[in-house]
Amino acid sequence: MVRRRQRERSLFEILLPDGHKLWPDWLRRIDTLLEDEGVIETVAQALEARWPQSRRRGRPGTPAEVVLRMLVLKHLFDWSDDDLEREVRANLVYRAFTRIDAGEVPDAKTILKIARVLGPDAVRQLHERVVDVAKRAGVTHDRRFRIDTTVVETNVHYPTDSTLLRDGVRVLTRTLQRASTALGDPNAQIRNRLRSVTRRVLTIGYQARSPKTRTAMIESYRRLMGTTRAVLRDTATMVRRLGQRRRLAPPAVQPRLQRAQARLREMRPLVQRVLAQTRARVLGGDTHVADKVLSLFEPHTEAIRKGKVATPTEFGKLVTIQESEHQIITAYEVHARRPADRTLWVGGLDTHQRLFGRPPSLATADRGFSSAANEAAATARGVRRVILPTLGPRSPARRRHEHQAWFRRGQRWRVGCEGRISVLKRRHGLRRCRYHGADGTDRWVGLGVIANNLMSTATFLCARTLA
Repeated sequence: MVRRRQRERSLFEILLPDGHKLWPDWLRRIDTLLEDEGVIETVAQALEARWPQSRRRGRPGTPAEVVLRMLVLKHLFDWSDDDLEREVRANLVYRAFTRIDAGEVPDAKTILKIARVLGPDAVRQLHERVVDVAKRAGVTHDRRFRIDTTVVETNVHYPTDSTLLRDGVRVLTRTLQRASTALGDPNAQIRNRLRSVTRRVLTIGYQARSPKTRTAMIESYRRLMGTTRAVLRDTATMVRRLGQRRRLAPPAVQPRLQRAQARLREMRPLVQRVLAQTRARVLGGDTHVADKVLSLFEPHTEAIRKGKVATPTEFGKLVTIQESEHQIITAYEVHARRPADRTLWVGGLDTHQRLFGRPPSLATADRGFSSAANEAAATARGVRRVILPTLGPRSPARRRHEHQAWFRRGQRWRVGCEGRISVLKRRHGLRRCRYHGADGTDRWVGLGVIANNLMSTATFLCARTLA
């Protein structure tokens, strides 16, 4: 049964009457902001959608208020689920903030399951509620708009063809062994080739360091691909056997066989794609294979180049971040495929106008968003000052235009977007996504943005109180 709030009496009220003095000012502000009924109702509705009749029936679950505050605390400090459980259990302030008080702290597995219940749509609704709270508090208005993109890496190792083939052999062999055990086969029915594959991958790593061993490396790749094809043949045979035996198996065994068959059907096409792209690169010399598989566990991962010296290629998803005053992120977007930056400008302005009811007075972005069409689109929507530095050589008139004081002030304000992205990555975990799948990336980014907005709102309100 889904509950809205925790109704037990606070531990601070019973044992620690002056416990409010232990609270940091910014955390107290966030605690007040999260009292909004609309924010709690958004989380409660997402929890109710998990099971039918969960609002009225079933044993009492974790209250929506506790779920919200646990996730906010996790992303405020970029903790893992284990870290969150340990910190909340040991800290009286965190117990009071999450409304757990003297109750039992949800364990890490429960926190992970709860986070999955809040899908991308629920997190977006929650983000809009938090932005609305910031608007009603007077923190942000509609006067300024800036937009930028960044890459949020998925939780994958550096993808090379040899290591991807090893991952495929490892996962397929493990699933084949589990399926064979469920079918009652002898222990030696499935051949384990992982040891030879691992040695072959290490050999390829040594041989790839020098052009002199190029021929030997190609031969090693041939043997590795041959082993992978043998595992794929075993997989096809096992899928057929599972289809034949699943209906006749005992009811207790059928779920295990079904899970194994689904896993093999999911992984086999991915490993075949890795095999094809390895053959094209190593034997055919084609380094630009379309739709490369960069991870068997996060197949939505893309290779993105942003021109950075330290990390020329990043593996993850492109994310759009747009802001208004006082570092409030009004909208975000995780793109399924990387678009050109200049195609995101008009959509960002329309989103800003939908949220605030009117266009901004000042709109700015970096050179990647610059085009005459984008400037004209912003002017047509009522933006008075459009600050988009031109790409390439500038005419004398354009140089004079960009040298005006208001244009240069707008450029200086735009640079703050880089700092905000840095804060999101360092403080709120957007450097690397630890949730699984495309929906997990969307949830991870959204919760990190929500934590940032709450922190920015609390910081502004604290400064305004002291002023």
